[in-house]
Amino acid sequence: MKVSAALAGGLAGTLTVASLHQALRRVTPDAPSMDILDMELIRRGLKSINKEVPSEDQLQRWAVGGELFCDTAYYGLAGMGNTKGIWLRGVLLGLIAGVSAVVLPKPLGLPEEPSNKTVATQLMTIGLYLTGGLAAAAITQLIINTQTNAENA
Repeated sequence: MKVSAALAGGLAGTLTVASLHQALRRVTPDAPSMDILDMELIRRGLKSINKEVPSEDQLQRWAVGGELFCDTAYYGLAGMGNTKGIWLRGVLLGLIAGVSAVVLPKPLGLPEEPSNKTVATQLMTIGLYLTGGLAAAAITQLIINTQTNAENA
């Protein structure tokens, strides 16, 4: 498995989640607000090491950058290992991320509302991350198939 295919799939998963997240926020008040959780994690991390917390705009930029990097690496895991398991790994990664986003805020002392406002919010949160895992698997599989076909031609 080429790392480039896995990273491309990971980026596709990340961009899918981010795009759908923004689209949902425009059409429903129950949409998840995962960026709020990201910003709170950064804020708490900086406070824990006695660093100055930047403005909300700067926190937002850091959250987007961190999400782009971390989520790409995370969803890229769908493309690692045996090619026959790409789709299963994509589904499992998406479900784990989605369920974790719903279940973990309270025990971690984070605001619950961004992912738990309503049952619809919870379902959308899980669905967003599941869709990201599926997108990662699809793009990784497409790249692998294209590379294999080119090598066999």
